[in-house]
Amino acid sequence: MDIIGDIAVIKIPDKLLHKRFELAKALLESIPTIKVVLRKASTIKGEYRLMDLEWLAGEERFETIYREHGCTFKVDLSKVFFTPRLSGERIRIANLVREGEVIINMFAGIGTYSIIIAKHAKPREVYSIDINPDAFKLMKINIKLNKVEDKVIPILGDAREVIVEKYFNTADRVLMPLPELSLKYIPYAVKSLKNACGWIHPYEFIKVAKGENPVEKVAKIYEKELEKMDVKFSIVQGRKVGEVAPRKYRVVLDIKIEGYE
Repeated sequence: MDIIGDIAVIKIPDKLLHKRFELAKALLESIPTIKVVLRKASTIKGEYRLMDLEWLAGEERFETIYREHGCTFKVDLSKVFFTPRLSGERIRIANLVREGEVIINMFAGIGTYSIIIAKHAKPREVYSIDINPDAFKLMKINIKLNKVEDKVIPILGDAREVIVEKYFNTADRVLMPLPELSLKYIPYAVKSLKNACGWIHPYEFIKVAKGENPVEKVAKIYEKELEKMDVKFSIVQGRKVGEVAPRKYRVVLDIKIEGYE
């Protein structure tokens, strides 16, 4: 179960689907702060990484206000992808940012990483890109809600095209919190760094066999890709950021890029 603001999003096994409304009503009654119960009715799919949600109980809505690390976010779960499970990871990245850095967030969603960085670190600016028009609208609202208009620049578009058009040789640090596209977009992340020097934080899903190390497996994939680009790099650390299915993990790497060979 995920609790996002006052909405609970639950997964119900097929054998209990016939009791889903009763279960949702019981949940609503047992946790007073929950006002809506939704069911995950599909896997995440499509370009915007959305899932089908079925309303089960409470107020009939998909919008809520979510708070994290002193920041406030408006979310519409029917229109954007959002997970509260990356809360620790978002503040970890913010704590890595040094004063005066220029950040590019290639997959910004409703702006959580970008805004938390702007509030908790002292970046010069954060270019916050997303391709989903609904996420972009919410990002603009959230930037105003958190009073970071002077730091976070919302951009609607495909990160590859945006970077090629305007942001080569710009950033000190690049965030890539979209596992499905990070590897494919890594060349653009490197090109967006100032003189190909700085930090890249790609996220990746990886399925492992019993005994395999998911971080090492992802690191090898990215090493192979970066070697093609003739850049000097070091994978300073990697870590698991949750198990999304049996033996399938979300992994993040902190990669230092140190110019071309």
